[in-house]
Amino acid sequence: MSTADRRRPGRPRKLPPEELRELVLSAARTEFAAHGQRSATIEQIARAAGVSRQSVYETFGDRSALFAAVVAEVEELAVEWMGAQALGNDEPDLRMWARANFGAIFDFVEEYPDALPVLQEAERGGDPAMTRVRSQLAGLYTEASRKRWAEHGIDPGRTDTALAAMYIAMTEALVKLTADGDPPEREALVELLTEFTIGGVQRLYQHGAHIIERMR
Repeated sequence: MSTADRRRPGRPRKLPPEELRELVLSAARTEFAAHGQRSATIEQIARAAGVSRQSVYETFGDRSALFAAVVAEVEELAVEWMGAQALGNDEPDLRMWARANFGAIFDFVEEYPDALPVLQEAERGGDPAMTRVRSQLAGLYTEASRKRWAEHGIDPGRTDTALAAMYIAMTEALVKLTADGDPPEREALVELLTEFTIGGVQRLYQHGAHIIERMR
């Protein structure tokens, strides 16, 4: 065999379908987060994934279908990640329980920095993906918080669902908070959310029976 023959690159290894899918979804999430649904191209995504454009088309169809697949994956990931904290946390102290839940949202954004921009991009395109995530998380937090209301002898009706939705929205706003100079420390923001919300819940326990009754 000649030297030229030995140096000639071989054909790319054919990836198993599931491995190919994961590579493309990961690359697409990054590209869509950085450039948006309309500006990110299949060529960019294929190059980032290390696969051919044809492979992307064969696996996902077109760019719109690929974006929809990315959004669905991010939705599932977000609910699973943050919901596991709510349902798996048996911390008896209400303040510590709330703090862990708020921290989980910050942890998710740090671990998957492309996730929130993808969900926001979907919302801008008319797909209420972020709204669906908030709704699912509110349901999970509601389920986890009912036993804590029960400890106070309170049937919250729909109050806990409304509060959970408010807390998620506040946390999302602070995660994206920008400020002059260095951004606020993560732990300071978590503490702010914790003290603010626990104070509000305790006031409801003590003085807001009429509000809770109207929320049934």
